[in-house]
Amino acid sequence: MKIVILGPPGSGKGTYSSRLASRLGIPHISTGDIFREEIKSGSELGNSISSYVSSGKLVPDDVVNAVMEKRLSKEDCKNGFILDGYPRTVNQAEFLDRISKIDVVINLNVPDEVIVRRLSSRLICRNCGAIYNRITLPPKVDGVCDKCGGELYQREDDRPEIIRERIGIYKKEVAPLLEYYRKKGIVLDFFYESSKSGEDISPDKAVEMIIEALKEFSN
Repeated sequence: MKIVILGPPGSGKGTYSSRLASRLGIPHISTGDIFREEIKSGSELGNSISSYVSSGKLVPDDVVNAVMEKRLSKEDCKNGFILDGYPRTVNQAEFLDRISKIDVVINLNVPDEVIVRRLSSRLICRNCGAIYNRITLPPKVDGVCDKCGGELYQREDDRPEIIRERIGIYKKEVAPLLEYYRKKGIVLDFFYESSKSGEDISPDKAVEMIIEALKEFSN
């Protein structure tokens, strides 16, 4: 199954994608991970990406498309994949259509206040980029990454007022992309549900719900 997952910052895209990929036996492909690998490699492409990222600019479509085309041509993508962070624009979506047919677009609908609560509790590994949450996904050792032992930190922009601004920007930017995929009839809207006590549901529970929704969508 070839999947695109969409959702605002803090909606759980990365966490859900990695778990879905494991359950479905397909790779989780994150543009952020690919960019970090290229930058670390010191390649010409990596240096180009770094110049955009360091200045706070989006990497141009042609560069992103070239990187993704190369990644999707690999053997592990033959039976499907989950794209996290790509496409971001209609132009990228149109390019993706030319190289691969997407089966479903999972659109994560999460209340703004839940996102604010999640992101203000988020921790990120300085070394490998792994994401944790003090409330729903804490590390085994406080301040230490389970995967690589790196230092965990909180981003400066994970403050409530900035988070709300980022959510607003995301909704405006993703609207044309969602419309593009809705016209194709392949959008699966996943609506967040809190636990009975009102607390955030666990990532594993959310993934179970998404898998059930995928089964119904495919039938």
